[in-house]
Amino acid sequence: MDPNHIDASVLQNDQHFEADIVIVGSGAGGGIAAEQFAAAGFKVLLLEEGAWYQREHFVMEERWAYPQLYQEGAARKTRDQAISILQGRTVGGSTTVNWTTSIRTPAPTLAYWQSEFGLNFSAEHSLTPYFELAEQRLQIHPWPVPANANNAKLRQGCETLGWEYTVINRNVNGCANLGYCGFGCPINAKQSMLVSTIPEAMRLGATLVSRISVRRLLWRQDKVIGLEAVPVDQYFQPCADIKLTVSARHYIVAAGAIGSPALLLRSKVPNPSGRLGKHTYLHPTVISGAVFAEQINGHSGAPQSIYSDQFVWPADSTQVGYKLEVPPVHPVLMATKLTGMAEQHATLMQQFNHLQVTIALLRDGFHAQSQGGIVQLDNAGQPVLDYPLTNYLWQGMRHALLSMAELQFAAGAVQVLPINHRAQLYNSWAQARAAILDLPLAPLQQTVVSAHVMGGCNMSASPQYGVVDREGRHFQLENLSVFDGSLLPSSLGANPQLTIYGLIWRNSQRLLAELHRLG
Repeated sequence: MDPNHIDASVLQNDQHFEADIVIVGSGAGGGIAAEQFAAAGFKVLLLEEGAWYQREHFVMEERWAYPQLYQEGAARKTRDQAISILQGRTVGGSTTVNWTTSIRTPAPTLAYWQSEFGLNFSAEHSLTPYFELAEQRLQIHPWPVPANANNAKLRQGCETLGWEYTVINRNVNGCANLGYCGFGCPINAKQSMLVSTIPEAMRLGATLVSRISVRRLLWRQDKVIGLEAVPVDQYFQPCADIKLTVSARHYIVAAGAIGSPALLLRSKVPNPSGRLGKHTYLHPTVISGAVFAEQINGHSGAPQSIYSDQFVWPADSTQVGYKLEVPPVHPVLMATKLTGMAEQHATLMQQFNHLQVTIALLRDGFHAQSQGGIVQLDNAGQPVLDYPLTNYLWQGMRHALLSMAELQFAAGAVQVLPINHRAQLYNSWAQARAAILDLPLAPLQQTVVSAHVMGGCNMSASPQYGVVDREGRHFQLENLSVFDGSLLPSSLGANPQLTIYGLIWRNSQRLLAELHRLG
């Protein structure tokens, strides 16, 4: 038992808490902020909907990890069921279950933010010092161990075709190269918020409340005056019979790019820009499987250690950019994504250890036909993401499927299977190319997934085009900040955790300076 931890699910009576800083969400943004404010001497209250699981709970089994550590049991989907979304719901948020890939914000993305939203992160406003601080704090460095076969085939295909590839930076210390990062690290090697900033914040006096669902912010005129919450039960469903309230000097919303817009929508906060909950971006991701003669064993070894940016920034700006990576290959994850039924599906699963899997993450948010989705509330006040897929995105997916098939055959694949319900196993690049050009790309025909959610509370230099300013401060409510991936004005074209670390480190320091100045 930790005296600085409260499990809200066991509370029997209504409770009221007071703090200097209350932070809703314990992922990349909330975790960084908690340590910064606790270190500065503020009384910090960190609220998390998920449970406080630690290394001894992580048994490296999908049947335990998905229901306990992921939003909606790893079954979260867009409104039309066309896109599956993997998001963490546990102390540490998605940093506890991600695959450790740590990439700085691409320069073209920053340039786009400046041209479209007036956000200047160059020269003295550069994020570089904050990236360096986060990299040092979280042990982020290039992965020095040889890539597992799943990643090595990505590299081999790139080398054969003359495509660019890069060794990934990972936030690990003492990693045993197990390959089960998505189920929580059983040896605390992954430097997630769970094992880094949150324990330090608690050592410095911060209080963590787990299994708590924040339902709304109370505000009057230009200030938030309180927060209402309830415990969640063993299935993480809100329990309305116990009322939990919080009052604080400053309120930080860091519940993720679906949870944060949902909370602000439930709270009916001022929204003169009309952008709250809108322009919520995924990296819509398509998948290509390949069968190799040799064993790949994609479940073993660091999940991601090689990526390719060959197609992220195409010379033709009318084309969708996409990043090539690989996912870990675990049985339930693969079984739910592989196409086919009955014997066809069983035959693929029998070749499980010979499967190499490549993914292409589309960089959306940079084109008129790529404006993301909209977070809406259902009848229970829970968020639903409506995410229309435009012809522009479908064509990007077709290009990505072609690139992945070409790469896998170049790496020596015997057969390639684009993960589309009309696709079959193809025995050559020429055969695959002809088939992919003719595949029907439509919701529920083409498998689309995403592990990255961004936007919905976007930052901008002007309140006309954003929900928060360049420091994450809400334009209309002076003691409210948004400190997570929801403040990003577009997708990134890169895995988002390091961008969030750097931005929130910077924004926390600036908010601290102001709070100290005000006394």
